[in-house]
Amino acid sequence: MASDTQKTELTSAPRWWPAWLDGSLLTLAVGSCLVVLCSTLVQVSFGAFTMSIQQAWRAVFDPIVWSNPYVLLQFFFGEGVATTVANLTGLSTASVDLSKETLIVWNIRLPRVVVGALVGMNLAVSGAIFQAVTRNELASPYILGVSSGAGLAILLTLVVFTGFSTFLPVFAALGGTTAFLVVYAIAWKNGTSPVRLVLAGVIVSTIFGSLQTAMYLLASDISVVQSAIAWTTGSLTGTDWEQVRMILPWTLFATIPLSIVASRQLNVLLLGEKTAKALGMSVERVRFALSGVAILAASAAISVAGIVGFVGLIVPHVVRNIVGSDYKRLVVGCLFAGPALMVAADVGARLALSPTQIPVGIVTGLVGGPYFLYLMRKKERLGEL
Repeated sequence: MASDTQKTELTSAPRWWPAWLDGSLLTLAVGSCLVVLCSTLVQVSFGAFTMSIQQAWRAVFDPIVWSNPYVLLQFFFGEGVATTVANLTGLSTASVDLSKETLIVWNIRLPRVVVGALVGMNLAVSGAIFQAVTRNELASPYILGVSSGAGLAILLTLVVFTGFSTFLPVFAALGGTTAFLVVYAIAWKNGTSPVRLVLAGVIVSTIFGSLQTAMYLLASDISVVQSAIAWTTGSLTGTDWEQVRMILPWTLFATIPLSIVASRQLNVLLLGEKTAKALGMSVERVRFALSGVAILAASAAISVAGIVGFVGLIVPHVVRNIVGSDYKRLVVGCLFAGPALMVAADVGARLALSPTQIPVGIVTGLVGGPYFLYLMRKKERLGEL
């Protein structure tokens, strides 16, 4: 006969309700969405053209925009894709008259928020995957050298191969993959350990960072140098719908589905290599496949925002403390908490020294550094998960 506790668990939720979707995860998701919403309203309310919170609210939720799928498709996917979809589905392509506030919010201010949310999502998931793959709670794209490798590839594209700027996410992924392979090769000695991986990541990040600095000497155009500096510090200044269209497909069709599908394998990896092999897992193949997902997510973020540090380290720890270590809940939690941290940090980066805008990577660094120190002081054994 079932106990009272078991009866309560069986009757407290509908049968169709996923077992992993518990109260803590729902609370995290709702709280993160509220942070993003409030940060968005603050972000879109300030700029060269001043408008009140009420005007910003009406502009963001303008019914003329939200009731017209063709207009939304134009913003998110570009006119070419919007026209193609409209022709296939019979949507109206008639032009609409938008207010000045709506045009400013949707064309200038809102894309920055969307890019920030997508970047936070990708970096958080990437960090969570790296922490499971390496069984190292210090792992992140920044610390393992992936960010510096992707950043170097982007600088090479901007400075040397300027004609290939359209393929920035691809080059960023190649650079991140190369850096991670170098880190893994340095750390390998009849296997790897958390300490060796972190030390190898620091070495590779330092070398690649020096190469990034050297790239400035090859740039004769001062605008290219300024753009390169923005990449290396992490910035969302000047982002528009072009950056949204660059990162959105990678996020929708790679980061989100692949990370959720891989959550079971991530949980098995956390049991240890011997246990994973006993369960029939090809550990090395799975490890490298999952690393590829993490590298792709990090590279997509870096291709539009540059090197933003500590997001991939902080968010998985915060989410793990709230929802537990099960990777189904952890990955979903990161998909909500990552955007909340990134969008909120960008509000601080934009308004802290207004009218001067500082790179968002500086804000995440100021938050992440003390948190990293807190982890060191709190845990007796820092490293393995």
